Formats: sequence, structure tokens, C-alpha cells
Amino acid sequence: MNARAIAIASAAVSLLAVPAAAHHSFAMFDQQKVVTLTGTVKDFEWVNPHSWIYLMVADDNGAPKQWAIEMGSPAPGDNVTIEMNPLKDGTRGGTIVSLTLPDGKKLGRAGQTNNPLGPD
Repeated sequence: MNARAIAIASAAVSLLAVPAAAHHSFAMFDQQKVVTLTGTVKDFEWVNPHSWIYLMVADDNGAPKQWAIEMGSPAPGDNVTIEMNPLKDGTRGGTIVSLTLPDGKKLGRAGQTNNPLGPD
């Protein structure tokens, strides 16, 4: 194989590797531990491919500290089920009551009396 063919093959392999590097692994997380946090939601970003909740949690001295917690999110092509309160004028749209992900997990809005995520 000549040097030109090797260079072209190397470039092709490098280009194919870029999308794989764009998605990180979960190796940075200690999946053997579970920590429970209680706090106030500062911000919520429901974006693809990972959503984020920014939670203000009191430290041992009572001072608020921000935590950034990564989550999965629905992706284009996912088959989800949404329960919503429709717009009164009949326009296609509304406000979400709950969203069921392909794996059966349900997300809902907080503070709702019939929140499917609320306590039983």
C-alpha cells in the first residue's frame, strides 16, 4: 500500500470517529452510589441529547449551592405519549400534564393535583 492510500484511509477513519467522540460515556459518574438531593429548581433545560436540572441545595451551613444534574431526554424519532390540557380555541397545542418515554418512565409537571408523578 502506498503512502497516499494510507493517508486517505487514515483521514476516512478520523472522520468516522468524530461523531463517536461527540457523545460522552457515563464513566464519569459513580453508578454504584445514589445521592438524594432536596432543593429549589433554579433552571431546567430540556434539550437533546441531554437535559439538565439546576438545583439549589443548602450545604451543611445552610448556604445555597447549585448542583447541575444531567438527564436523558426524548430524541427525534422516539415514540412518546403526551397528556396535555389543550388550547381552548382548538389550535393544535397545549400545556403538558405528563410525558411517557419509550421505556415507560413518566415525566409530569410539578404542583398539579393530578400529577402522575406525585405521591400515591
